[in-house]
Amino acid sequence: MSGLFNISPIPASILVVGLPFVAFLIQALLGKKSISGIFSLAAIILSTLISGLFVFTDIWQKAPVSYTVDWFTIGNKTVTIGILLNNLTVLMQFIVCIIALPVHIYSKAYMKGDPGIHRYWMYLSLFCFAMLGLTVSKNLFMLYIFWELVGFASYLLIGFWFTKNTATEANKKAFLVNRIGDLGFLIGLSIIFSLFGTWDLLELFGDAGIFAQGIDKNTGLITAAGICFFIGAMAKSAQFPLHVWLPDAMEGPTAVSSLIHAATMVAAGVFLVSSIFPLFNDLVLLLIAIIGSITALSAAYFALCQYDIKKVLAFSTVSQLGYMMVAVGIGAWDAAIFHLATHAFFKCLLFLCAGAVIHEMAHHKEHSGQDFDPQDLRNMGGLRKYMPKTFVLMGMASMALAGFPLTSGYLSKDAIVISAFEWATHQGGLFIILPITLVFVSLLTAFYIGRLMFKAFFGTLRVPKNEQQHVDLHEAPRQMLIPMFFLGICCFFFVFSFNPFSYHQAGILEGFSVQYSFAEVHSLHLAIPTLLTLGTVLVWLVGWNWYVKNRYPLRSDSAFLIWGERQLGLNELYKKAFVDSTMSLTRFSYWWDRHIVDGTVNGAAYVARSISRAIDWIDRYIVDGLVNTIAGTTYYIGHLLRWVQNGRIQNYLGFAFTIILIGIVYLIFR
Repeated sequence: MSGLFNISPIPASILVVGLPFVAFLIQALLGKKSISGIFSLAAIILSTLISGLFVFTDIWQKAPVSYTVDWFTIGNKTVTIGILLNNLTVLMQFIVCIIALPVHIYSKAYMKGDPGIHRYWMYLSLFCFAMLGLTVSKNLFMLYIFWELVGFASYLLIGFWFTKNTATEANKKAFLVNRIGDLGFLIGLSIIFSLFGTWDLLELFGDAGIFAQGIDKNTGLITAAGICFFIGAMAKSAQFPLHVWLPDAMEGPTAVSSLIHAATMVAAGVFLVSSIFPLFNDLVLLLIAIIGSITALSAAYFALCQYDIKKVLAFSTVSQLGYMMVAVGIGAWDAAIFHLATHAFFKCLLFLCAGAVIHEMAHHKEHSGQDFDPQDLRNMGGLRKYMPKTFVLMGMASMALAGFPLTSGYLSKDAIVISAFEWATHQGGLFIILPITLVFVSLLTAFYIGRLMFKAFFGTLRVPKNEQQHVDLHEAPRQMLIPMFFLGICCFFFVFSFNPFSYHQAGILEGFSVQYSFAEVHSLHLAIPTLLTLGTVLVWLVGWNWYVKNRYPLRSDSAFLIWGERQLGLNELYKKAFVDSTMSLTRFSYWWDRHIVDGTVNGAAYVARSISRAIDWIDRYIVDGLVNTIAGTTYYIGHLLRWVQNGRIQNYLGFAFTIILIGIVYLIFR
């Protein structure tokens, strides 16, 4: 295809990255004059076509291609920037494009009439530019720049409705938590450059790179570098305990949530650790696997206890990212990327369906004049009668999330869980706890997504009964449904593999051909899928009994549900440990500055002023007084003498007469 149009992959990839940036500039220049989003939509359409036709097809399962230019020099080391196109980067770039496109189309209808729509298109194009640039960066430092730009763009999008206090709090929280990870990333960059003098990914991790030459990875600095890069990925991909920003990020528009959660920002951490996988030694990989399993389990528990439909999906994303990190930790990073790809489609669809539901519930709230939360599952019910297409599409995405047979999620989740059991069998001992945890998380996943479907689409609408006869809910607009149908098709197995029951034939896994450190256990390939499928059906039956037949056995105020909804008090803990302590420190610093520092300075100034006033008084009345008195006396005496000695004879006679008169008076009264 590229030969037909004479476009090589490198300039094509630059176009893929550059077009959204051009759209961002145009939107910024036009401002409120451009509210249609035509420039952003055209840019992402072209980027998707170019990425698919001229980049992905030319590079996938072929030799990597790169282009490098010198950037700047530090001492005798030259830092370069460039484009790296290999199986991982072109796949990631194509996924970002193909997920961003339906989100743009959906946004045309979903955001229609919003007073800040011109800002929305501008921010969305900036976000896509940053994420697309991140995927093909050849240099770790260049990747870090786009990494930060993705964080900035997400800050703008999460706080898009900045007049809402919750939105501004959410984007600040996301920005600050991600700075923790970015600091780890930056320290990792410093260690790598100090050890090897380069940030070039090919020079470090290529087939002929430094790490391919068999260097000792168990040194303290390399271990530290691996941990630092993973900390960066923990924050960006919302791993426990740095996951707290992601549920709050739901304050942005739902279309933004779908883009952030599907295959862009939160997937960047998984992409990073996969790109630098040769850096990690066994200790760091074990740490990644443990953190990933804790994240998957805790987030699944939190999702069980949420009532906000978007927060259920948000914690689901966190849990699935934990799955991906476990895959990286056991050495199956190709399975992590496979699950990233499948998850991108069904999670994007889940959010867009949730957006359609919220869109209609908000309209019903407006038209009925009632006051209720359109995102609360407790206000929903029976929506399948009003929104049958959305119900079917969300059901398809839910089955993919639960890993039900014939869906893409079935293949990618099995790839991770089975590999985890094979890894644990190879390791022995207590390592078996990790894959067992993943099985348990898979069952929890099926339960909470079933709970969401049952509460939202079955039963009857749970808004006040006096309005039931005036329900005006209807299906989402066609412009929202078309991208949802596309994503629904991508939830099935045939998009990724011709074999619906074996992940080995998946094109993505065949493209990477990663050599695992553990042997394949054939019996697991039948036992694990059977166990997970039967378990999924069982928990759905339990959910049906609880939420549709109203045989719910738990109290709504039970400690289990309350603590799950509050995320085990992590937000409160962080508030007390970091926010409140920082505020206390600032108050103490203010008091110290006001009373100690300023008191010392002001006291010294007062003493200095008092001394200066005393010196001024002494100078004025003692020193100057004595000098002036002597001078005045001398002047007065001189004045008298000058008056006598003036050359006039009559004055001399008068003076002599006066003296004689004074003498006579003296003699008389003596």
